[in-house]
Amino acid sequence: MNYLQTLDWLFAQLPMYQQQGAIAYKKDLTNTILLANHLSNPEKKIKTIHVAGTNGKGSSSSMIASVLQEAGYKVGLYTSPHLKDFRERIKINGIEISEEFVVDFVAINKPFFEKNDLSFFEMTVGLAFDYFVKEKIDVAVIEVGMGGRLDSTNIITPLVSVITNIGFDHTQFLGNTMEAIAFEKAGIIKPNIPVVIGEYTNQTKDVFLAKARECKTNIYFASDLVIDDYQSDLLGDYQIHNKKTVVQTIEVLKQHFIISEENIKKGLLNVVKNTGLLGRWQQIHSNPKVICDTAHNSHGLRVVLNQIQKEKFDNLFFVLGVVNDKDLDSILPLFPKKANYYFCKPNVMRGLDAHILQQKSNEYGLFGKVCNSVSEAYQQALQESSENDFIYIGGSTFVVAEIL
Repeated sequence: MNYLQTLDWLFAQLPMYQQQGAIAYKKDLTNTILLANHLSNPEKKIKTIHVAGTNGKGSSSSMIASVLQEAGYKVGLYTSPHLKDFRERIKINGIEISEEFVVDFVAINKPFFEKNDLSFFEMTVGLAFDYFVKEKIDVAVIEVGMGGRLDSTNIITPLVSVITNIGFDHTQFLGNTMEAIAFEKAGIIKPNIPVVIGEYTNQTKDVFLAKARECKTNIYFASDLVIDDYQSDLLGDYQIHNKKTVVQTIEVLKQHFIISEENIKKGLLNVVKNTGLLGRWQQIHSNPKVICDTAHNSHGLRVVLNQIQKEKFDNLFFVLGVVNDKDLDSILPLFPKKANYYFCKPNVMRGLDAHILQQKSNEYGLFGKVCNSVSEAYQQALQESSENDFIYIGGSTFVVAEIL
């Protein structure tokens, strides 16, 4: 198979949560451990940093990688989901894994994958670890896919575990209370491995402290410890919390790596250049100003929507699309009524029909038109806006992916 055929096989033949939802969720790590053994346990041959959290884990992972790159290390970065190309998920010093490596890895291991009915995510995690070992990296930053305790990445013993924050998302898998979700995320905390917590609440702090005590490990609450604010090329207001989390994580990592203050400053200023991170308060057009952002739950959208209100504009436009398991009652009340909406369906199996989104939005006083695609919605918003207006594109990672 060539690269595109290999991707088709990966996406189509096996369940993948991002496309299909509940059917792709695995209840334990049996398959991942099986695959790791098959690959001669690459996860035990690399130094890692493990990053979980409801929001901000992608940005935080990329910031940590950027700082370590500025310090001169060869840094692997594993994130999900991708926006444009599968290879975005696996990078070394900002360079994506080669098409050839992906093709060869699948070709060599396909009989094993099929025999054991491995999921898309399990195979991708195995691919990342195998690649990082073969490329002789110094350290890898590993972002959790979903949750933590049962996530395929949770076979590593990292130098430090990081939990950015807790919010309501994927509640059908992780639980519908803050404590239950925190328990799942806290599943990445390991015995005697320090853990850094970004944001916390009274409900979640007790869960983290209990797990840290159980694991006899040091716990650091970054929001209480980090005072300095650093400039960054990531301009979303929510990055204030992520930067604190990253700075505290780097402080812990100084036991293992030589990292200067200048490395931290440059790393945080050059995240996009060093890692290729996309879709975080990313401006893609001027006059009118157009911002796209992958925020997709109430915890993330609340901050983004507050930031929009700080912008200067005459009229406000939203290109909005979501997936069909989104809790609309938790996010739609956050959106401003005084705006023009272009409802669209992201082009994935889980995309919510735009007419249903429009109907539900109307209940919250949000009015606009239904468009046939994300790109059509964006083009209409551009045509019907003026140079002093503001256009926001979001609601789902997949909406942003179709625009970039």
